[in-house]
Amino acid sequence: MPLFDRQKWDAKYSAAEAVPREPSAVLRSLDALLPKSGRALDVAGGAGRNGIWLAQRGLDVTIADVSPQGLALAEQRALEAGVKLAPLCTDLEDAPFPPGPWDLILSVCYLWRPLFGVYPQVLAPGGLLVIIQPTKQNLERHPKPLAGFLLSDGELPSLVSGLEIVHYQEGWQADGRHDAVVVARRAR
Repeated sequence: MPLFDRQKWDAKYSAAEAVPREPSAVLRSLDALLPKSGRALDVAGGAGRNGIWLAQRGLDVTIADVSPQGLALAEQRALEAGVKLAPLCTDLEDAPFPPGPWDLILSVCYLWRPLFGVYPQVLAPGGLLVIIQPTKQNLERHPKPLAGFLLSDGELPSLVSGLEIVHYQEGWQADGRHDAVVVARRAR
């Protein structure tokens, strides 16, 4: 990821009051499917809104993100919420993927297709991969994310090959975006 991207995200997270605190409504709707213990990795987790929610459920959460500013904000917010997060400042597009095994890997609004080949290798047996990602249909109502950061309609199931799909849906979600949502499990 170019330095420009890191600077862009650092600038966004420096305006802490504008950065959402509440976890994704779509993620919360998956509550019954998610573990309440084990190791979780929040991929590109930014300021920690989803990672904090996972930690409050009892998971040991690592947030991997390119932005030191976002991770500092995540740590501060976790402290305020009475939970602990492990920040990991890394560029997931260039650096080695954080070693597993992970009981849960979460990716919300971050699309780097090469990671789909890595996820099954670092999930623990029985571990879950949760992806919540806007599709190109999202552009009908929202100018962002740009098309290069969106899934094609119906693409997500093919990206999680080798994992058992436990839940899949695609459509306009509670967050107002046209998202593809998958929960996929590694075999035990």
